[in-house]
Amino acid sequence: MERKLNIAMFGHKRIPSREGGIEIVVAELSTRMVALGHQVTCYNRTGHHVSGAEFDGTTSGSYRGVRLKNVWTVNRRGLAAMTASVSAALHAAFGKYDVVHIHAEGPAFMAWLPKLLGKRVVVTIHGLDWRRAKWGGFASWYIKSGEKCAVKYADGIIVLSEAVQTYFRETYQRETVFIPNGIVKPELREADEIVKRWGLSRGSYVLFLGRLVPEKGVHYLLEAWKSVATDKKLVIAGGSSDTADYMNALKEQAGENVLFIGFQQGRVLEELYSNAYVYVLPSDLEGMPLSLLEAMSYGNCCLVSDIAECTQVVEDYAVAFARGNVGDLTEKLQDLLDHPEKVSQYKETASDFICGKNNWDDVVDRTLRLYGTA
Repeated sequence: MERKLNIAMFGHKRIPSREGGIEIVVAELSTRMVALGHQVTCYNRTGHHVSGAEFDGTTSGSYRGVRLKNVWTVNRRGLAAMTASVSAALHAAFGKYDVVHIHAEGPAFMAWLPKLLGKRVVVTIHGLDWRRAKWGGFASWYIKSGEKCAVKYADGIIVLSEAVQTYFRETYQRETVFIPNGIVKPELREADEIVKRWGLSRGSYVLFLGRLVPEKGVHYLLEAWKSVATDKKLVIAGGSSDTADYMNALKEQAGENVLFIGFQQGRVLEELYSNAYVYVLPSDLEGMPLSLLEAMSYGNCCLVSDIAECTQVVEDYAVAFARGNVGDLTEKLQDLLDHPEKVSQYKETASDFICGKNNWDDVVDRTLRLYGTA
């Protein structure tokens, strides 16, 4: 694309941040677009990190060339995303932007406003968020209405899985563009901080890493863990996201050799990925799980639920169990614990496969092409 664009993005919580997959996607897209000569403004929410104020970072007006603007936010459950999206949509609609890129279904409720004022509007559907268990009646209605607004007003809709692409075609007769998330091949880290903090050496633990919300299926994993025979530990890394009751229930459910270590980032996160025996993602619902891409990029053997959003990512390079089936999860997990040679085979191929399949430069190029033709 020869023409340099002025782009606005909103719908994420804030960048830079690892509060969720959306934040990682927005950071990767925006910084790479800036490196190509485009101007990008990201509208950040105000308020504390979803895993606690202790994870709040310092705010500034820019991040790696991306302009950051904080928008008015009511920091209450069910209102933060809505109020921040309304604020960001107003700013973006009246700003001098060529493209307004909205991330997630709820924020897409405001797609009509920048469209009304002549902006090209692109929406990325990171998942069918109205299905998530944590949302009540009004929030689910609002998010589903955002989905319908995306269908009606967006010039282009990006989806992260073929299953969601089929959903939009069958439900709304609306064509979408399938552009999966990318990943970068990381540097492996020796176990150091994780040894000091929790006594976790290489291969001594099975890892779940993600937000502790019901749709991630951690309760299935904890139930299965009670039945497997192993001296390894189960490490649950992640914070809650308006789901403190669920997190407390998980801790009550946990049996022996289970460590809840909270939200992690930086060097500790890299060490956790680098030294796990197996990574498990037992989700009932996903968009396109970035934690799974990250786990595979570090060369992990992955055990995932057989939902399409996971199996289309891993293909034959990981192990799948029947969604919600604790017995099948237990059997597959025990088999991997009993056969380290199988684990090694998956580890040998995972990183090259996922990094070759999901490239951020390709994602950015395809997104910019959609901006130009939306």
